[in-house]
Parts: sequence; structure tokens; C-alpha cells
Amino acid sequence: MKSTTKKIKTTLAGVAALFAVFAPSFISAQESSTYTVKEGDTLSEIAETHNTTVEKLAENNHIDNIHLIYVGQELVIDGPVAPATTPAPTTYAAPAAETTEVVEEAAPVASAPAAEETVAAAETSAPAATVSGSEAEAKEWIAQKESGGSYTATNGRYIGRYQLTDSYLNGDYSAENQERVADAYVAGRYGSWTAAKNFWLNNGWY
Repeated sequence: MKSTTKKIKTTLAGVAALFAVFAPSFISAQESSTYTVKEGDTLSEIAETHNTTVEKLAENNHIDNIHLIYVGQELVIDGPVAPATTPAPTTYAAPAAETTEVVEEAAPVASAPAAEETVAAAETSAPAATVSGSEAEAKEWIAQKESGGSYTATNGRYIGRYQLTDSYLNGDYSAENQERVADAYVAGRYGSWTAAKNFWLNNGWY
């Protein structure tokens, strides 16, 4: 029994020694040599350079079209068949279009020259005379006696140049209306300014 065990140990030791001697050769035989495709390369040229065939290269590298290889593609020349890979297509990003920012300058708005303001001095002028001669003289005499000739004079309920009440003027105290109402009042009450003056001389009012 001891003899048998000793023989088995001896045999195993011999196998281990043989493996140690031949393992490097076995491993190197399994190692693959590779080649990186350069610009201008063809599969036939690569096969000729490395003493192999186009068919073998195509089989090792899963190349369906022997006329189509890519720059930078790594080819297995010899050894285990390379896993099937699909080379990623080379994409070229189009340069971004330059954006030219157009700044439109607003046309200057022409400012119209400021209108010259002409301030005319307010002229207070009496309306055109509605009577003449002695009538005009009598009318002016009464106006001076009543208000000193002022269209804005007031005395209690009497208003304006001829000191008429608001019931005659109806809220319109303009010079034109005062002249018109005074003429109508005198014509209706006295018939003329001369007669109104005579009445005033006798009574102190008209």
C-alpha cells in the first residue's frame, strides 16, 4: 500500500514538471498578434505582410466585406478568433453655425421744434358802438355815472357797466351781452339813450 502511494506521488510530480516546461510554449501559442489599420491599408496587403490569407483575417475578425476596413481598427493576425465587434461609425459634428447678432439701431426720432408760443397781451376793448352821435354820448354818460365805465363793477344785485340785474343779463356777463341788453332795456323803457339820460338827471337813476 505504501509502495502504491509512493508511485502515484512520483507520477504527479513528473506531470507537474512537464507542465512547467511546456506551459510557456503552450501559452505563447495561444497569444494573438494584432495589427492596427493605418490609412491606405488594404486587407490583402496586411495578409501578405503577416504571411496569412485574406480569408483567415476576415474569419478571425468577423469581416463580412473584405474591401471595407477602418483606420484605427485592430485586427487579430493569428491566434484565437476575435470577438465579433461592430466598429462604431465615425461621426463628424458639423461646426456650429456662427450666430451673428444684428443690432438694429433705432433711427433717431426727429423732434419737432417746440412751437413758439406767442402770448398776446389780452386787450380789453369795448364792443363796437351800437349807437352814434348824441345817443352814443348819452349812453357813455350813463355808463360813467353807473359804474365808471367798468364791465366788472357790482353794486349789490346790480352788475356791470350799466348796472343791470341778473334777471336781464341771464348769467351772461360778457361785454357784448351787457351792451346788447342795455340797448334793449333803454329802447323798451325810454325809447332812446337821450331820454334815459334826462330821466337819470331828474331821478338819479334810469
